[in-house]
Amino acid sequence: MTDILNLVFRTFASPAELRASPPAPVPRSSALLLGENSLSRSVLLLAAVTAASQPGLRVVFFTRTLIRSLPASLQKLVPSPESLKKIQFCYPRTMEELLQQVAALHESPSTAPPSLIIVDGLEGFLLGSGGGSHRELHPGGQSCAAHLSALLCDTAAFLSRVLEQRSSSAGPCRVIASFQSEVEAGPASREPSASDPILDILDRYFQVRCTLDPDGGYEAAAAGLQQVWHVYLSGRGITEASCSKDCGDGPAVAREWKLLLFPNGLMEFKVV
Repeated sequence: MTDILNLVFRTFASPAELRASPPAPVPRSSALLLGENSLSRSVLLLAAVTAASQPGLRVVFFTRTLIRSLPASLQKLVPSPESLKKIQFCYPRTMEELLQQVAALHESPSTAPPSLIIVDGLEGFLLGSGGGSHRELHPGGQSCAAHLSALLCDTAAFLSRVLEQRSSSAGPCRVIASFQSEVEAGPASREPSASDPILDILDRYFQVRCTLDPDGGYEAAAAGLQQVWHVYLSGRGITEASCSKDCGDGPAVAREWKLLLFPNGLMEFKVV
C-alpha cells in the first residue's frame, strides 16, 4: 500500500520538504508496517483518514483496540466529518472473528467496496499470552499467518475486480497491516537480527515492508522534539519501483523518511 503511505508522508511533510522532493511513482503493493504498537496505530490512522479524504475511496479498519480519538495530527486536518464516515471500524476479538469479517467483504457487492483494507496489530491475533513477559504462538500460528495473509490478498484482488467492473476510479483495493515482531532489529540493516517465523511468512505476501525505528541520537532533544523515528521502506515492491527509475520513468522511490513527533502531538515526515 505504498502509494497511500507515500501520500501520507507527503501530506504530513512541510511545504519546503514538498518543494524539494517531487512525488515519486510507487508500486500499488500490499505493505507491512513494523514498529511500536501505538506509533504504528497512529500511522495506520493517518493512512485511513488520508485515503478516506480522497474522492470515492472507502476504508475498512480492523483492530482489537477501541479507537476513542484521532491522533492530534489528524484532529485539525480532517476536512469534514463526512470523510470519517467513509471509514468502517471493525473490532474482531479473535483470529476466527477476523477471518470471518475479512471473508464477509466478498459478500456485500451492493455496497461500495473498500479501496483500502487495514489490519492493526497482526501479532494480537497470531500471538497469545505467554507464561512471562513473552507471548507465544497460538497452535498452528504459522499456518494461521499464511491463511490470513492469503485471505487478505485474495480479498483485495476480488474487490479490485469489482471496482474495475464498476468503472470505479477508487480501485484497486490494497492492504496495509501492522505487526510488532518479538525479535530485536539489527541496528545496521534495520532488519530483524534473528529469524522471526511469523515475519518470514508475512514477507511472502506483503511486497513492501515499512519499518519504524527509533532514533538513538540527540536530534530530538536538540530540535525541541518529543521523538524522532526513522522510516525505512524495503522489499521486492520497492525494488520493482526502483527499476522503473533505472529505466528513466521518473524520480526514485524514497527508501527512507524521518518521522518527527512534536510535544503537542503533531507529526511531520522528512525525506532522508
